[in-house]
Amino acid sequence: MRLELVTPREIRVDRPVTRIVAEGTEGTFCLLPRHVDYVARLVPGIVVYDCADGPTLYAGTTSGTLVKQGDEVLVSTRHAVLGDDLEHVQRRVAETFHALEESERAERATLARLEAEFIRRLQGLDEATP
Repeated sequence: MRLELVTPREIRVDRPVTRIVAEGTEGTFCLLPRHVDYVARLVPGIVVYDCADGPTLYAGTTSGTLVKQGDEVLVSTRHAVLGDDLEHVQRRVAETFHALEESERAERATLARLEAEFIRRLQGLDEATP
């Protein structure tokens, strides 16, 4: 199989693999080379993959989508942390994704304030119209 893991900015992984383990909304699953075509919505977690040339590697991901079609597996996610040491990847995921969550929370709060202000101004325009 060939695994391609992509984020909006770059292709993070593009290599032959012999096994992929990931967690979707329906639970953990494993893909092997002759697995049927498959689509899953991924939850934030660790994708484990065994490379065809030997090592087991890890990708900490935010939620995303996995599509297996034929011999190709595409994982699409917003953010990914890669490594060959599970504990190190888990630690980096906790640090990186926590910071991202805080940033996104602040962005949502700012957007909510802007939307509320926009609605107040629209209401003011409606009241001012004779």
